[in-house]
Amino acid sequence: VQLQASGGGSVQAGGSLRLSCADSRRTFSNNGVGWFRQAPGKEREFVAAINWRGGDTTYADSVKGRFTISRDQSKNLVYLQMDSLEPEDTAVYYCAVARGSFASTRSASYNYWGQGTQVTVSS
Repeated sequence: VQLQASGGGSVQAGGSLRLSCADSRRTFSNNGVGWFRQAPGKEREFVAAINWRGGDTTYADSVKGRFTISRDQSKNLVYLQMDSLEPEDTAVYYCAVARGSFASTRSASYNYWGQGTQVTVSS
């Protein structure tokens, strides 16, 4: 596995987690990166994305104001800071690298997907 999401866990509602996306074999410093999630019995949905420079970000309405995506080019890492977590945020979270350099909400824009990390929020 090259692209890996990590940092998931179990928290109570209102808590925080920070997810990380890393690739040990290739750099994605010139690519947009996105976070998606999939809850049991539901389709995968977009969460957040960031462009190659980190200056452009976009979020799903359901997480806007609570989640923050960022990247550290020097470390080849992308983060998803999740605050004020709600039980509805429970899902497996995946990071993905886009074909292009922009931040995209469309899963079709991403051609490189990593293994996910489980996030469980209890009420």
